[in-house]
Amino acid sequence: MSPRVVIVGNGHAGTTLAALLRQGGHRGEIVLFGDEANLPYHRPPLSKKFTGELAQWLRPAPFYAEQGIDLRLGDQVVSIDRTARRVHASSSCPYDVLVLATGARPRELSVSGAGVGGVVMLRTLEDARALRKHLVAERRMVIIGGGYIGLEAAAAARAQGVDVTIVEREDRVLARVASPELSAMLAAYHRERGTTIVTNAVVRRLTSRDRQVRAVVLDDGTAIPCEVVVVGVGAEPRDELAAGAGLVCERGIVVDECARTGDPAVFAIGDVTRRPVPGVDGAMRLESIPSATEQARQATAAILGLDPPSPEVPWFWSDQFDLKLKIAGVVQPGGEVERRGDPSSGRFALYHRDETGDVTAVETANAPADFMAAKSLLRSRHARSRV
Repeated sequence: MSPRVVIVGNGHAGTTLAALLRQGGHRGEIVLFGDEANLPYHRPPLSKKFTGELAQWLRPAPFYAEQGIDLRLGDQVVSIDRTARRVHASSSCPYDVLVLATGARPRELSVSGAGVGGVVMLRTLEDARALRKHLVAERRMVIIGGGYIGLEAAAAARAQGVDVTIVEREDRVLARVASPELSAMLAAYHRERGTTIVTNAVVRRLTSRDRQVRAVVLDDGTAIPCEVVVVGVGAEPRDELAAGAGLVCERGIVVDECARTGDPAVFAIGDVTRRPVPGVDGAMRLESIPSATEQARQATAAILGLDPPSPEVPWFWSDQFDLKLKIAGVVQPGGEVERRGDPSSGRFALYHRDETGDVTAVETANAPADFMAAKSLLRSRHARSRV
């Protein structure tokens, strides 16, 4: 008999897995739990635009019933009993196969005043709707954190004429995820379009009036006036369910190349996992839609007893102003960087090479041909290394 598959988390990873299981011929029950009351939706657009319809559903509403997927919205799983093979939410739910797709949560800002009105962490559809309401009425925004979400939100807000200041504690934006060369080019692009960027700055507190934020105060005493604050200081894996069930977690649920945990009946996929990545020694946690989709394919193959899919080259994207950024491979410190194109034109590629001259990653802006060529090259090299 086909196993009963229970999926905890109805974001991109979990919803994709449910669809792929049905597409692959799975005839058993599929139960899909989601904390939010909304239908499963795309999260990346939430930081990229503040106009028009924010909700972009992953599947139309009838899809779940048509595919025999028991979608349980607004029902949070609070514990797992691996011995009895049950999860506990509003009621107990048995499983034959359990897939954890619980994602990540925004890291909170632990300073005085962070709980006042006008302070938003941009993760859910409701967060994005709340931010849009603030921006309709207010015109000064401070973004704490110069990662991709912060830069995307800054570009979207500047497009609406909002006065934007980015505060970053490192010496450059994107310090943990991009090369110094790309960081410098993007910072210059944002500044040319009116965004103020302050680096090497630590936020000490937020000041307020009538319980509404009014300024961000830095460690040197500088106060930046504002009516809206977006907190984008990173994300943490939501691995507490797995840890509470005794599964191995190391800043994320540890899985193998088939998305399996140490329990043969339990898989994990998406932003919550720490997994093997082609071209990287050891395991790492990736936060991207392509990574979530790849792991959904891995878990589908394992559950259906099919051959595992070939490992994919990790890649990422970001939209900022008129820049379509795409990165293939994992950018790591060291090595040489070859630049092609002119950053001032908004079209360029940065090729990263190791000590042997081999390409290890590419960062591109409005250069799809460079991105696809480098991605294909990396895929071929990874395939040869597995032979």
